[in-house]
Amino acid sequence: MLRFAVLGLSHEANTFSAHPVNAAVFEAAGVLRGEEIVARNAGGSSTLAGYLAAGEKHGVELVPLVATDLTPSGPIEADAIEYRTEELLTAITEHGPFDGVLADLHGAAVADGIPDLDGYLLRRIRQVVGPDVLIGVSLDLHANISAEMCEFSDVLNTYRTNPHVDAREAAEEVAGLVIRTVRGEIRPTQAFVPIPALINILCQNTDEPPMRDVMDDVRTLMTRPGVLSATVAEGYPYADVPEMGMSAVVITDDDPAAAARYAEELASTVWERREQFDTRAPSADEAIASTRQAAKTPVLLLDVGDNIGGGSPGDSVTLLNAARAADFPDLLVIVVDPAAAAACTAAGVGSTVELSIGAKTDPSTGPAVRARATVLALHHGTYQATEPVHGGRSHFEAGPTAAALLDSGQTVILISNAVLPLTTAQLSTVGLKPSDFTAIVAKGVHSPLAGYGPHVAQIIRVDTPGITAANVRQFTYRNRRRPLYPLEATTFTVPRTQPNHTLEGSL
Repeated sequence: MLRFAVLGLSHEANTFSAHPVNAAVFEAAGVLRGEEIVARNAGGSSTLAGYLAAGEKHGVELVPLVATDLTPSGPIEADAIEYRTEELLTAITEHGPFDGVLADLHGAAVADGIPDLDGYLLRRIRQVVGPDVLIGVSLDLHANISAEMCEFSDVLNTYRTNPHVDAREAAEEVAGLVIRTVRGEIRPTQAFVPIPALINILCQNTDEPPMRDVMDDVRTLMTRPGVLSATVAEGYPYADVPEMGMSAVVITDDDPAAAARYAEELASTVWERREQFDTRAPSADEAIASTRQAAKTPVLLLDVGDNIGGGSPGDSVTLLNAARAADFPDLLVIVVDPAAAAACTAAGVGSTVELSIGAKTDPSTGPAVRARATVLALHHGTYQATEPVHGGRSHFEAGPTAAALLDSGQTVILISNAVLPLTTAQLSTVGLKPSDFTAIVAKGVHSPLAGYGPHVAQIIRVDTPGITAANVRQFTYRNRRRPLYPLEATTFTVPRTQPNHTLEGSL
C-alpha cells in the first residue's frame, strides 16, 4: 500500500507584533503527534481533516507525524523553530520511507533570520525525502507565496474562500493530485507568477467584489482541459518580507507551457482589478453612531486593528471606550485580559469588582477601561465550535474566562488566552447569546463571519488602531518588495514564467 506522511506547522506571523513565538507558546498551543492528529481532525473541516479524508477515499496509508496550528502572533524565535524543524525531519526519517508528504503550512510564517519559513521548511523536507518523493502543500489564502515554496513542492494550492470555509476541500484536492501522480495517472507541472500588488484587508472577502470576481476567474480556469489546480493568493500585508503580496499558481497535467500561460493570464486579470483593492472603513465613533441607528440588530462590529486572526493581541478597548463615551450600553466585547479574568474569578459570580480592562499591549488601543463590574459567569475556557467556522478549527482554549457587566451597561467577556473569535459557542460558555445584544464586537475582519454571520443582521468593519490596522500606509516596511501597488504607483508587465520543478527535479 502507498504510504504518505502527514505533518504540519501552520503560523501566520505578524512582524509588527511584540509577542514572538517561543517553545512555551508551541506547547501551550498543543503540538499534536501521531494519532493525536487523527483524534483532533478526523471528520472535521481543517486542512489535516482533508488529508485524512483523501487518504481514506483513495485507499492509501497515511502516517500522521507532527502538527501544530498556532494562533497568529509574532515571528518564531530561532531556537524554537530549530527544535520544531528537527522534530519534523526526524519523524519523516524514522517513519519513512514514504511515497509522498502532505504538509499543512500557512504560507505567511516567519522566524528569526528566516523570512520565508514555509519555503525553508519545504526545502528541508525535500532534502530529507529526495527529488523523487512527491510533496503536496495546502496553504492559507493569505499566503505570501514564494518561488522557493513552489520549487520544493510538486502540488501547491491555497483556500479559495475568505472566511476560510474550504480548508478541507483544498487539502483533499492537493492530496488527491499527489496520490494520482504517484499512481502514474497524472503528471503535474506547476507555474508561479508574483503580482506586485497588495489587497487591503477590507477587500479580501471572497463573497464580495473584487475577490469574488477573482475567484470566479480561478474556478473558470479550473474547468479548462488539462488544468489540475489554480490559485490566487491574497497575501498577508502584516508580514514585512520580500514575498509579501498577491500571486498566482497554476498546475496543469504534463503541460508546462500551458501552466505558464494560464498563470500569466490569471495574474493579468488580477492586475486589471487593482484599483478595487483599496478602501476605507468607519472610525470607532462613526461605527457606534451607525449602530445606534441600525434598523435591525444585532450588529457585528469587526475590530480590524485588533484582529486576532492577523496576529493582534486581542486586548484593544477602542470600541468599548467609544460605546461608553456615547452612552451606548447594549454592547458585548471579548477582551484578552488574564489579570481581569483572574480578578473576577477570585471575586466569584454575583460579586462586584473594580477592574482595569485592556490596552496592556499597545497604548494606541486604549486607554484601559476602569469600571466597577458585576461578575455574571465564570468558565474554564475550553470549548468546541458548534457551527461551520473559518479554517475548520473546532477546539478552543481561551483559559480562565469571566463575563462581567460594567457599571456603564456594557458586557465584557474576559479571556486569558487569545483565541480567534470564530464561533458563538464562546458566548454560550458564559450563558450569553448574540440576540441578547444590539452590538457585538469581534476582533477580526472576515474570519468571524462564518460562525457569527447567521446570527447577526448587519456587519460593520471598523478602522481601529493596532498592528492589523486597515490602512497599511501607516506601517514602516523595511523588507517588502518595491514597487508594490497601491503603496507605490507602478506598472506591471506579466513576466514570461516557467513551471517549477518536474518529477525529475529540473527547473
